[in-house]
Amino acid sequence: MKEIELKLQGKIKRLTNQTFKFDERVKDGWFSAVYFLKTRDIVNKYKKDNIVTMQFFQKNHAVLCGTDEVIALLKTFADNPDDLEIYSLKDGDKISPFETVLTITGQYQTFGYLEGVIDGILSRRTSVATNVYNVVKAASASGKQKQVIFMGDRDDHYITQAGDGYAAHIGGATAQATHAMNEWWGKHGMGTMPHALIQLFNGDIVSATKAYQETFPEDELVALVDYNNDVITDSLKVARTFGKDLKGVRLDTSRTLIDQYFLRNQHLLGTFDPRGVNAELVFALRNALDEEGYSHVKIVVSGGFNESRIQEFEENGVPVDTYGVGSSLLKINIGFTGDNVLINGKHAAKAGRRYRPNPLLEKVE
Repeated sequence: MKEIELKLQGKIKRLTNQTFKFDERVKDGWFSAVYFLKTRDIVNKYKKDNIVTMQFFQKNHAVLCGTDEVIALLKTFADNPDDLEIYSLKDGDKISPFETVLTITGQYQTFGYLEGVIDGILSRRTSVATNVYNVVKAASASGKQKQVIFMGDRDDHYITQAGDGYAAHIGGATAQATHAMNEWWGKHGMGTMPHALIQLFNGDIVSATKAYQETFPEDELVALVDYNNDVITDSLKVARTFGKDLKGVRLDTSRTLIDQYFLRNQHLLGTFDPRGVNAELVFALRNALDEEGYSHVKIVVSGGFNESRIQEFEENGVPVDTYGVGSSLLKINIGFTGDNVLINGKHAAKAGRRYRPNPLLEKVE
Protein backbone atom coordinates (compact mmCIF):
# COMPACT_ATOMS: atom_id res chain seq x y z
CA MET A 1 0.00 0.00 0.00
CA LYS A 2 1.33 3.43 -0.92
CA GLU A 3 1.98 5.87 1.89
CA ILE A 4 -0.47 8.38 0.41
CA GLU A 5 -3.26 5.87 1.07
CA LEU A 6 -2.16 5.49 4.71
CA LYS A 7 -2.09 9.28 5.00
CA LEU A 8 -5.58 9.63 3.56
CA GLN A 9 -6.76 6.99 6.02
CA GLY A 10 -5.26 8.95 8.90
CA LYS A 11 -2.80 6.19 9.78
CA ILE A 12 0.22 8.43 9.17
CA LYS A 13 0.47 12.22 9.21
CA ARG A 14 3.30 12.74 6.76
CA LEU A 15 4.85 10.98 3.79
CA THR A 16 8.37 9.66 4.42
CA ASN A 17 11.47 8.67 2.50
CA GLN A 18 9.63 5.47 1.62
CA THR A 19 7.83 7.69 -0.89
CA PHE A 20 10.54 10.20 -1.78
CA LYS A 21 13.54 7.86 -2.15
CA PHE A 22 16.20 10.53 -1.65
CA ASP A 23 19.63 10.33 -3.22
CA GLU A 24 21.95 9.15 -0.44
CA ARG A 25 24.55 11.72 -1.49
CA VAL A 26 22.45 14.39 0.25
CA LYS A 27 24.09 13.21 3.47
CA ASP A 28 27.52 13.96 2.03
CA GLY A 29 26.53 17.53 1.17
CA TRP A 30 26.71 16.78 -2.56
CA PHE A 31 23.66 18.95 -3.28
CA SER A 32 24.42 21.68 -0.74
CA ALA A 33 26.16 24.97 -1.53
CA VAL A 34 29.78 24.66 -0.42
CA TYR A 35 29.54 27.65 1.93
CA PHE A 36 26.94 25.75 3.96
CA LEU A 37 29.37 22.85 4.29
CA LYS A 38 32.18 25.17 5.36
CA THR A 39 29.88 26.87 7.88
CA ARG A 40 28.95 23.48 9.34
CA ASP A 41 32.63 22.72 9.93
CA ILE A 42 33.30 26.13 11.50
CA VAL A 43 30.25 25.98 13.77
CA ASN A 44 31.13 22.47 14.84
CA LYS A 45 34.56 23.77 15.86
CA TYR A 46 33.63 27.06 17.55
CA LYS A 47 29.86 27.32 18.23
CA LYS A 48 28.51 23.81 18.41
CA ASP A 49 26.44 24.29 21.57
CA ASN A 50 24.26 27.09 20.19
CA ILE A 51 20.63 26.35 19.39
CA VAL A 52 19.28 28.19 16.35
CA THR A 53 15.81 28.58 14.88
CA MET A 54 15.66 28.59 11.09
CA GLN A 55 12.50 30.04 9.56
CA PHE A 56 11.20 29.65 5.98
CA PHE A 57 8.90 31.95 3.98
CA GLN A 58 8.14 33.20 0.48
CA LYS A 59 6.59 36.36 -1.00
CA ASN A 60 3.42 35.35 -2.86
CA HIS A 61 -0.11 34.15 -2.33
CA ALA A 62 0.42 30.49 -3.05
CA VAL A 63 -0.53 26.85 -2.48
CA LEU A 64 2.13 25.31 -0.26
CA CYS A 65 3.69 22.03 -1.28
CA GLY A 66 6.85 20.18 -0.30
CA THR A 67 6.50 20.17 3.48
CA ASP A 68 6.22 16.39 3.79
CA GLU A 69 9.27 16.05 1.57
CA VAL A 70 11.29 18.54 3.61
CA ILE A 71 10.39 16.88 6.90
CA ALA A 72 11.32 13.49 5.46
CA LEU A 73 14.61 15.02 4.28
CA LEU A 74 15.39 16.24 7.80
CA LYS A 75 14.40 12.93 9.38
CA THR A 76 16.63 11.09 6.91
CA PHE A 77 19.76 13.23 6.78
CA ALA A 78 19.99 15.53 9.82
CA ASP A 79 22.27 14.41 12.62
CA ASN A 80 20.16 13.31 15.59
CA PRO A 81 16.89 14.29 13.87
CA ASP A 82 14.84 13.46 16.94
CA ASP A 83 16.58 16.34 18.75
CA LEU A 84 15.18 18.85 16.24
CA GLU A 85 12.02 20.76 17.01
CA ILE A 86 10.09 21.20 13.77
CA TYR A 87 6.90 23.15 13.20
CA SER A 88 5.26 23.17 9.80
CA LEU A 89 2.18 23.91 7.75
CA LYS A 90 0.81 21.16 5.48
CA ASP A 91 0.89 20.46 1.77
CA GLY A 92 -2.12 22.12 0.19
CA ASP A 93 -2.35 24.99 2.68
CA LYS A 94 -3.02 28.43 1.19
CA ILE A 95 -0.23 30.77 2.24
CA SER A 96 0.37 34.53 2.14
CA PRO A 97 3.45 36.66 1.45
CA PHE A 98 6.04 36.45 4.25
CA GLU A 99 3.98 33.88 6.17
CA THR A 100 6.19 31.46 8.08
CA VAL A 101 5.60 27.95 6.72
CA LEU A 102 8.30 26.03 8.57
CA THR A 103 10.64 26.45 11.53
CA ILE A 104 13.48 24.16 12.57
CA THR A 105 15.16 24.51 15.95
CA GLY A 106 18.33 22.68 16.90
CA GLN A 107 22.10 22.74 16.65
CA TYR A 108 23.00 24.39 13.34
CA GLN A 109 25.70 21.90 12.43
CA THR A 110 23.20 19.03 12.52
CA PHE A 111 20.87 20.37 9.81
CA GLY A 112 21.97 23.79 8.52
CA TYR A 113 23.73 22.42 5.44
CA LEU A 114 20.28 21.35 4.16
CA GLU A 115 18.98 24.93 3.96
CA GLY A 116 19.40 25.33 0.20
CA VAL A 117 17.98 21.89 -0.53
CA ILE A 118 14.93 22.74 1.59
CA ASP A 119 14.48 26.06 -0.22
CA GLY A 120 14.65 24.27 -3.55
CA ILE A 121 12.11 21.61 -2.61
CA LEU A 122 9.61 24.15 -1.31
CA SER A 123 10.16 26.48 -4.28
CA ARG A 124 9.61 23.90 -7.00
CA ARG A 125 6.76 22.03 -5.36
CA THR A 126 4.92 25.21 -4.35
CA SER A 127 5.42 26.80 -7.77
CA VAL A 128 3.95 23.79 -9.58
CA ALA A 129 1.09 23.37 -7.10
CA THR A 130 0.24 27.07 -7.33
CA ASN A 131 0.43 27.13 -11.13
CA VAL A 132 -1.89 24.13 -11.33
CA TYR A 133 -4.27 25.59 -8.76
CA ASN A 134 -4.54 28.82 -10.76
CA VAL A 135 -5.16 26.94 -14.01
CA VAL A 136 -7.78 24.70 -12.39
CA LYS A 137 -9.46 27.80 -10.96
CA ALA A 138 -9.43 29.43 -14.40
CA ALA A 139 -10.98 26.28 -15.85
CA SER A 140 -14.02 26.84 -13.64
CA ALA A 141 -14.62 30.46 -14.66
CA SER A 142 -17.66 29.46 -16.73
CA GLY A 143 -19.36 28.14 -13.61
CA LYS A 144 -18.58 24.51 -14.42
CA GLN A 145 -15.29 22.91 -13.41
CA LYS A 146 -13.47 21.57 -16.46
CA GLN A 147 -10.88 18.83 -16.16
CA VAL A 148 -7.20 19.77 -16.33
CA ILE A 149 -4.66 17.16 -17.45
CA PHE A 150 -1.07 17.72 -16.31
CA MET A 151 1.05 17.13 -19.45
CA GLY A 152 4.46 18.34 -18.31
CA ASP A 153 6.48 15.29 -19.35
CA ARG A 154 8.18 16.94 -22.35
CA ASP A 155 8.86 20.30 -20.73
CA ASP A 156 11.47 19.34 -18.15
CA HIS A 157 13.96 16.64 -17.23
CA TYR A 158 12.25 13.29 -16.65
CA ILE A 159 13.73 13.00 -13.14
CA THR A 160 11.35 15.74 -11.94
CA GLN A 161 8.16 13.93 -12.89
CA ALA A 162 7.27 12.20 -9.62
CA GLY A 163 7.58 15.32 -7.50
CA ASP A 164 5.95 17.57 -10.08
CA GLY A 165 3.08 15.13 -10.45
CA TYR A 166 2.51 15.13 -6.70
CA ALA A 167 2.59 18.93 -6.64
CA ALA A 168 0.13 19.03 -9.55
CA HIS A 169 -2.14 16.70 -7.59
CA ILE A 170 -1.95 19.04 -4.58
CA GLY A 171 -2.83 21.91 -6.93
CA GLY A 172 -5.92 20.14 -8.22
CA ALA A 173 -4.98 18.32 -11.44
CA THR A 174 -7.07 15.14 -11.64
CA ALA A 175 -5.19 13.41 -14.47
CA GLN A 176 -1.54 13.21 -15.48
CA ALA A 177 0.36 12.05 -18.52
CA THR A 178 2.89 9.54 -17.14
CA HIS A 179 2.97 6.80 -14.54
CA ALA A 180 5.92 8.55 -12.88
CA MET A 181 3.84 11.69 -12.29
CA ASN A 182 1.42 9.55 -10.31
CA GLU A 183 4.03 7.57 -8.37
CA TRP A 184 3.77 9.42 -5.05
CA TRP A 185 -0.01 9.62 -4.96
CA GLY A 186 -0.94 6.18 -6.17
CA LYS A 187 -2.64 6.55 -9.56
CA HIS A 188 -1.69 5.71 -13.15
CA GLY A 189 -0.85 7.90 -16.11
CA MET A 190 -3.52 8.51 -18.73
CA GLY A 191 -3.51 9.36 -22.42
CA THR A 192 -4.59 8.10 -25.79
CA MET A 193 -2.64 8.71 -29.00
CA PRO A 194 0.23 10.94 -30.16
CA HIS A 195 0.73 12.30 -33.65
CA ALA A 196 3.28 9.53 -34.23
CA LEU A 197 0.55 6.90 -34.19
CA ILE A 198 -1.42 8.65 -36.90
CA GLN A 199 1.74 9.20 -38.95
CA LEU A 200 2.38 5.45 -38.89
CA PHE A 201 -1.06 4.97 -40.43
CA ASN A 202 -0.20 7.47 -43.18
CA GLY A 203 -2.40 10.18 -41.72
CA ASP A 204 -5.50 7.97 -41.74
CA ILE A 205 -7.21 9.01 -38.51
CA VAL A 206 -9.89 6.34 -38.76
CA SER A 207 -7.42 3.48 -39.19
CA ALA A 208 -5.25 4.74 -36.34
CA THR A 209 -8.26 5.12 -34.04
CA LYS A 210 -9.53 1.67 -34.97
CA ALA A 211 -6.14 0.14 -34.15
CA TYR A 212 -6.14 1.96 -30.82
CA GLN A 213 -9.63 0.71 -29.96
CA GLU A 214 -8.77 -2.88 -30.85
CA THR A 215 -5.57 -2.76 -28.80
CA PHE A 216 -6.99 -0.94 -25.77
CA PRO A 217 -10.72 -1.79 -25.78
CA GLU A 218 -11.18 -0.84 -22.11
CA ASP A 219 -10.00 2.75 -22.62
CA GLU A 220 -12.31 5.64 -23.30
CA LEU A 221 -11.83 6.35 -27.00
CA VAL A 222 -10.44 9.84 -27.60
CA ALA A 223 -9.08 10.63 -31.07
CA LEU A 224 -6.34 13.16 -31.83
CA VAL A 225 -7.76 15.09 -34.81
CA ASP A 226 -5.29 17.83 -35.83
CA TYR A 227 -2.68 15.69 -37.63
CA ASN A 228 -3.99 16.74 -41.07
CA ASN A 229 -4.74 20.29 -39.88
CA ASP A 230 -8.44 19.73 -40.59
CA VAL A 231 -10.00 19.03 -37.21
CA ILE A 232 -13.66 19.27 -38.19
CA THR A 233 -13.34 16.94 -41.18
CA ASP A 234 -11.34 14.38 -39.21
CA SER A 235 -13.55 14.66 -36.12
CA LEU A 236 -16.62 13.90 -38.20
CA LYS A 237 -14.82 10.97 -39.85
CA VAL A 238 -14.14 9.28 -36.53
CA ALA A 239 -17.54 10.22 -35.10
CA ARG A 240 -19.33 8.68 -38.09
CA THR A 241 -17.19 5.55 -37.82
CA PHE A 242 -17.26 4.94 -34.07
CA GLY A 243 -20.53 6.59 -33.02
CA LYS A 244 -21.23 6.21 -29.31
CA ASP A 245 -17.87 4.52 -28.76
CA LEU A 246 -16.12 7.80 -29.47
CA LYS A 247 -15.92 9.69 -26.19
CA GLY A 248 -13.86 12.67 -27.27
CA VAL A 249 -11.61 14.40 -29.76
CA ARG A 250 -8.41 16.29 -28.96
CA LEU A 251 -7.18 19.40 -30.78
CA ASP A 252 -3.48 20.20 -30.59
CA THR A 253 -3.09 22.50 -33.59
CA SER A 254 0.25 24.30 -33.78
CA ARG A 255 0.18 28.01 -32.98
CA THR A 256 1.83 28.61 -36.36
CA LEU A 257 -0.93 26.94 -38.42
CA ILE A 258 -4.40 27.96 -39.60
CA ASP A 259 -6.83 25.06 -39.73
CA GLN A 260 -8.18 24.19 -43.17
CA TYR A 261 -11.69 25.01 -41.97
CA PHE A 262 -10.81 28.69 -42.14
CA LEU A 263 -9.12 28.31 -45.51
CA ARG A 264 -12.43 26.92 -46.81
CA ASN A 265 -14.38 29.67 -45.07
CA GLN A 266 -12.23 32.74 -45.50
CA HIS A 267 -15.23 35.02 -45.03
CA LEU A 268 -14.94 34.23 -41.32
CA LEU A 269 -11.47 35.73 -41.09
CA GLY A 270 -10.48 39.24 -40.14
CA THR A 271 -11.63 39.72 -36.56
CA PHE A 272 -9.57 37.15 -34.63
CA ASP A 273 -6.26 35.31 -34.67
CA PRO A 274 -7.03 32.11 -36.62
CA ARG A 275 -3.84 30.26 -35.67
CA GLY A 276 -3.67 27.24 -33.42
CA VAL A 277 -6.50 26.06 -31.20
CA ASN A 278 -8.69 29.17 -31.14
CA ALA A 279 -12.17 29.80 -29.78
CA GLU A 280 -13.82 30.10 -33.21
CA LEU A 281 -12.43 26.72 -34.27
CA VAL A 282 -13.74 25.05 -31.13
CA PHE A 283 -17.18 26.63 -31.56
CA ALA A 284 -17.28 25.45 -35.19
CA LEU A 285 -16.25 21.92 -34.18
CA ARG A 286 -18.88 21.75 -31.46
CA ASN A 287 -21.57 22.90 -33.88
CA ALA A 288 -20.48 20.40 -36.54
CA LEU A 289 -20.56 17.49 -34.08
CA ASP A 290 -23.92 18.52 -32.62
CA GLU A 291 -25.54 18.97 -36.02
CA GLU A 292 -24.76 15.34 -36.86
CA GLY A 293 -25.97 14.01 -33.52
CA TYR A 294 -22.60 13.63 -31.80
CA SER A 295 -23.25 15.91 -28.84
CA HIS A 296 -21.85 13.19 -26.54
CA VAL A 297 -18.36 13.66 -28.00
CA LYS A 298 -16.27 15.81 -25.68
CA ILE A 299 -13.67 18.31 -26.82
CA VAL A 300 -10.15 18.22 -25.36
CA VAL A 301 -7.71 21.02 -26.20
CA SER A 302 -3.95 21.26 -25.70
CA GLY A 303 -1.01 23.21 -27.04
CA GLY A 304 0.20 26.38 -25.35
CA PHE A 305 -2.60 26.72 -22.81
CA ASN A 306 -1.96 28.67 -19.63
CA GLU A 307 -4.02 30.37 -16.93
CA SER A 308 -4.88 33.52 -18.90
CA ARG A 309 -5.76 31.67 -22.09
CA ILE A 310 -8.00 29.23 -20.24
CA GLN A 311 -9.61 32.11 -18.35
CA GLU A 312 -10.41 33.81 -21.66
CA PHE A 313 -11.88 30.63 -23.13
CA GLU A 314 -14.06 30.05 -20.08
CA GLU A 315 -15.29 33.63 -19.81
CA ASN A 316 -16.33 33.48 -23.47
CA GLY A 317 -18.13 30.17 -23.06
CA VAL A 318 -15.90 28.24 -25.45
CA PRO A 319 -17.24 24.64 -25.38
CA VAL A 320 -14.11 22.90 -24.09
CA ASP A 321 -14.51 19.92 -21.77
CA THR A 322 -10.88 19.25 -20.85
CA TYR A 323 -7.65 21.26 -20.98
CA GLY A 324 -4.28 19.61 -21.44
CA VAL A 325 -1.59 21.89 -20.00
CA GLY A 326 2.18 21.44 -19.92
CA SER A 327 5.00 23.96 -19.88
CA SER A 328 3.15 26.84 -18.19
CA LEU A 329 2.64 24.69 -15.10
CA LEU A 330 6.37 24.15 -14.62
CA LYS A 331 7.42 27.79 -14.32
CA ILE A 332 9.39 28.23 -11.11
CA ASN A 333 8.17 31.63 -9.95
CA ILE A 334 8.05 31.20 -6.17
CA GLY A 335 11.29 31.30 -4.21
CA PHE A 336 11.64 30.35 -0.54
CA THR A 337 14.12 31.80 1.90
CA GLY A 338 15.50 30.21 5.05
CA ASP A 339 16.80 32.55 7.76
CA ASN A 340 18.32 31.94 11.16
CA VAL A 341 16.20 34.25 13.32
CA LEU A 342 16.83 33.06 16.90
CA ILE A 343 19.90 31.92 18.81
CA ASN A 344 19.27 30.20 22.11
CA GLY A 345 15.72 31.56 22.05
CA LYS A 346 16.73 35.20 21.56
CA HIS A 347 16.28 37.37 18.48
CA ALA A 348 19.31 37.24 16.19
CA ALA A 349 18.66 37.82 12.51
CA LYS A 350 20.17 39.82 9.69
CA ALA A 351 18.79 43.31 9.03
CA GLY A 352 15.34 43.13 7.48
CA ARG A 353 14.52 39.74 8.95
CA ARG A 354 12.81 38.84 12.21
CA TYR A 355 11.15 35.92 13.88
CA ARG A 356 7.58 35.75 12.61
CA PRO A 357 5.65 33.19 14.69
CA ASN A 358 2.69 31.57 12.97
CA PRO A 359 -0.01 30.03 15.20
CA LEU A 360 -1.08 27.78 12.30
CA LEU A 361 2.18 25.81 12.39
CA GLU A 362 1.82 22.28 13.73
CA LYS A 363 4.54 20.55 15.72
CA VAL A 364 6.00 17.59 13.88
CA GLU A 365 6.25 14.58 16.15
